[in-house]
Amino acid sequence: MQTTIYYREEDEYLIRKLEEKASRERKSKSACLLSILENYFEAKKRIGEILSDLGMISKENLQKALDKQKKEENRRKIGEIMLEENYIKEVDLDRALDIQKN
Repeated sequence: MQTTIYYREEDEYLIRKLEEKASRERKSKSACLLSILENYFEAKKRIGEILSDLGMISKENLQKALDKQKKEENRRKIGEIMLEENYIKEVDLDRALDIQKN
C-alpha cells in the first residue's frame, strides 16, 4: 500500500524530525511513521486491549482470560494467563508490552 502525505511549509520541521529518526534507527520513514502512530493510538491501553487491537487475540479468548484472572486468589498478570492458555505467543506479548511501555 502506498500513502502520500501532504503537509504545509510550517510542518516541514516534523518531516525533518521523521527523517532524522529514520536515519538514527536505520528504518524507512514509513516504518518510523507507523510506529509513531501505533504508539499514539495504543497509549495508555491495557495489554489485552493492545493485543486485541493488533488482532493477536480474539475478544472471546481475552474475556476468558480475564474471567480466569478474576477467579484467582493471587491474581496473576493477564499476559501470563494468556500464554498459559495458548491464546497468544510470547513474541506477541513482548510486542504488546513494548507498545505499552512507549
